[in-house]
Amino acid sequence: MKRVALLAGLVSLTAGQAFAEEPPIRVMVVGTYHFANPGKDLHNAKAVDMQTPDRQAELQAIVAGLARFAPTVVAIEWRAAPARDGYAAYLKGDRRSSNEGVQLGFRLAGTLGLAQVHGIDVEGTFPFDPLNTWATANGMSERLADSLKQTASLTQSISEQQQTHSIGGVLKWINSPAVLRQSDAIYWDMLRYGRADDQPGAALNAAWAARNYGICARLTQVLKPGDRAVVFYGLGHVSFLRHCVAEIPGMELVDPAPYLPD
Repeated sequence: MKRVALLAGLVSLTAGQAFAEEPPIRVMVVGTYHFANPGKDLHNAKAVDMQTPDRQAELQAIVAGLARFAPTVVAIEWRAAPARDGYAAYLKGDRRSSNEGVQLGFRLAGTLGLAQVHGIDVEGTFPFDPLNTWATANGMSERLADSLKQTASLTQSISEQQQTHSIGGVLKWINSPAVLRQSDAIYWDMLRYGRADDQPGAALNAAWAARNYGICARLTQVLKPGDRAVVFYGLGHVSFLRHCVAEIPGMELVDPAPYLPD
């Protein structure tokens, strides 16, 4: 057993030395909301028209700020093939979509002259119905309703922030620690829902984590030592992805706040 432990320690030390010898991969995860109002989430912020001249200027200011980070990689909440084909169309002049992947991801990559944008999204499940059924059967429906109201309040705040702030200002706000904690709160509270072998809250969180691990894996696999990556993703994924990046050897997490305009 001592030999095994010693060998494990030597392997760990060697791996640590190897990572230390490579230039770090610096990753900035920028939380967003959905600009094109797809309505696919449990609660959805209503985005303003991103195609107006004023909003286009605000989006350009965001890209100019993020470009100061000198990214070598841009990744977005799209699947791989649509991101590849969509970016090719964008470079040819098709810029009609208000989707944040286009308006932020494609725009930033195009500004920097990058050859591709990486779509790193994966499909997942969100088993909310079993949790809702359990809550109803076990006297916790009011608590669940309150949690959902808090989430709805956050999305409503995003909608309202657009009326008084630039898009850059909204992004800086939603990437703040306080908003990220508010966004994550419902997932942690869902662990209260269940008993013994019946654990719908844990099952929902496990499904959500499985999708996020898949996203982080795809991100990790497109990066190489020395890269500087900007990742645009929906607010609900941000804390998990930042934690994942921060824990992977050879990666450094970068705060987007200094690069986002007010």
